[in-house]
Amino acid sequence: MPTNDDERMKPGDEAPAGTEGTGENLCPTCGGDGRLNGQPCPGCEGTGKVIEGIGGG
Repeated sequence: MPTNDDERMKPGDEAPAGTEGTGENLCPTCGGDGRLNGQPCPGCEGTGKVIEGIGGG
């Protein structure tokens, strides 16, 4: 179970941090700014980053 907010999945995350085959990317909702319409971005909860799958297929 997550022990802090950094380990908790945000709405825009595809997987928990540290999951094999994933990496940190800019949030597509706010473009990495962390804010949307003057409020914390709902996709990344204000961090500007999300965890996404990487690699080809």
